[in-house]
Amino acid sequence: MRPVDLARAAGVSSQQVRNLEALGVLPEAERSDTGYRRYDERHLAALLAYNALTPGMGAPDARELMRALGAGSVDDALARLDAAHASLHQGRASLVEIEKTLGAVSQGPANEDSGGLRVGEVARLLGVRPSALRVWESAELLTPSREPGTGYRLYSAQDVRDARVVHTLRQSHYLFDRIRPIVEGLRRSGGTEELKVALAERRAMLDRRALALLEASALVWRYLTRLSPPARP
Repeated sequence: MRPVDLARAAGVSSQQVRNLEALGVLPEAERSDTGYRRYDERHLAALLAYNALTPGMGAPDARELMRALGAGSVDDALARLDAAHASLHQGRASLVEIEKTLGAVSQGPANEDSGGLRVGEVARLLGVRPSALRVWESAELLTPSREPGTGYRLYSAQDVRDARVVHTLRQSHYLFDRIRPIVEGLRRSGGTEELKVALAERRAMLDRRALALLEASALVWRYLTRLSPPARP
């Protein structure tokens, strides 16, 4: 196949085909005696797999996965695919935790912890860096108290709830200005309607990514069978 033939078969441009080959996403094309690229079914399988992976895990991770396959590092590629699935699972787990807190909110204010958690503990709980929590506090999305004497931040049960909400919405690419009224309404009056809408959008996005990875897994397998016969147990 010529670049234009491969591009048409996958619904992309000829320039994108050349770019992806240069990035190592596609195997290196053979050249004719006159120097023209020649593509085959391997290249089409790789391109279709990459196109399916991108909406499921993002273009940078999809490129790394395809490069690993092309280099013969199947273990690395599978680990990256597993990590993408694990990220989706963690996203769904966060939604469940927030929905639990919404049930508690509907029954009254969140109970305060007797001592509270420090910033490092909350960061580990959410799987983020402590610096992210400090940025969210600077943006007035979080309002932890301070420990008398040491001045260390202390996060109550309500603060942890707010941090979980912020983290989930940031994963859906919500800007701070959109997150702030949601958190303030939840903190002030227990209002949850805006948050429920945001969570529904987040769940829909996770569903789209999961379906994309499901399709991509089949196409990655097809590409592997064209690189070499698949190993059988």
